[in-house]
Amino acid sequence: MHIAILTFEGYNELDSLIALGVLNRIKKPGWRVSIASPTARVRSMNGVVIESQATLREASDADAVIVGSGMQTREVVADAALMAQLQFDPGRQLLAAQCSGTLVLAKLGLLEGVPACTDLTTKPWVQAAGVDVLNQAFFAKGNVATAGGCLASQYLAAWIIARLEGIEAAASALHYVAPVGEKEDYVLRGMRHITPYLHNE
Repeated sequence: MHIAILTFEGYNELDSLIALGVLNRIKKPGWRVSIASPTARVRSMNGVVIESQATLREASDADAVIVGSGMQTREVVADAALMAQLQFDPGRQLLAAQCSGTLVLAKLGLLEGVPACTDLTTKPWVQAAGVDVLNQAFFAKGNVATAGGCLASQYLAAWIIARLEGIEAAASALHYVAPVGEKEDYVLRGMRHITPYLHNE
């Protein structure tokens, strides 16, 4: 099972790395979570340089994909050659997008007729792409999910785990990362966000 987290130049560390940490709470053979980038290294909006672990082609073949956000997402969607490499299909993949990553899915035509979540800065750009934006942290329909707000990345990770490994595995992953003394409330709140969308079409 391969989950790819698309991470572009100018990426938001909270989006890509929180999802990476939560998803890696699944410890089983064959479960792989990768940072997928168009270049060997990418620098974050705050100067953190990380190495890519997968190519965009590998991401297009992954079982699940999270499109992370960042400061240069509008440049990404304006790059026709780069966008052409993103061959995603919700019929065979779970697709998720965080904040400005929602704009990438919108421009790929993967949010047609589906409302979405994004951050407040990206909202007008997503709306201009013809997508209704919801005032909430998480929404999913079928195999496509979106989240708005950096710390909502945990909901995308939990949704993917719930879809691939079950609700108990998702709750366990959230429990592990939750603050001490708040774990039960934290898990309940997190699961409340994703549970209604686990079986909707």
